[in-house]
Amino acid sequence: MLRIRLSMGGVRKRPIYKIVIADSRYPRDGKFIEKIGSYNPLLPKDKKERIKVEAERVKYWMSKGAQPTMRVSRLLGEVQLMPMPKPGNNPQKAIPKKDRKKAEGDKKEETKKDAPAAEGKKPDQKADAKKDEPKKEEPKKEEPKKEEPKKEQPKAEAKKEESKKEEPKAEAKKEEPKKEEKKA
Repeated sequence: MLRIRLSMGGVRKRPIYKIVIADSRYPRDGKFIEKIGSYNPLLPKDKKERIKVEAERVKYWMSKGAQPTMRVSRLLGEVQLMPMPKPGNNPQKAIPKKDRKKAEGDKKEETKKDAPAAEGKKPDQKADAKKDEPKKEEPKKEEPKKEEPKKEQPKAEAKKEESKKEEPKAEAKKEEPKKEEKKA
């Protein structure tokens, strides 16, 4: 498949890109069919030299079936050779990486709470939907009840551990008088 994509050039910290027609199997900076323009990201957006494109060649290659990459399609949209693509929806981009895991955990909990309520709704009757709303609050009330038995379990385990600890002490007391008898 033919792609219209960027091929990187330049030196470290001063990139410059060629807009090329290449087979999708070729490496990024490798073999290409034709160079149809250039892109210099270091220049300001208002300068014409930032994006140089041969419009006729772009139209020719697109008629032959060449597909532009997302970045090139944005560049071609800026030059008005094709419509600007829709911006992607990435709400995670605004959240720092440290906080993303916390946000994901919160979303999973919310979906678990909403899932039972969503299954119970009937789309035909609006009155049933109103009745389901109080049911959403009920699982919140049930959750503390579930936590209470968990608190009791550690108490039972603590009692078991105490009884195990007491048994070795009793054995140790029995052994100690025997030792004293042997010494005397």
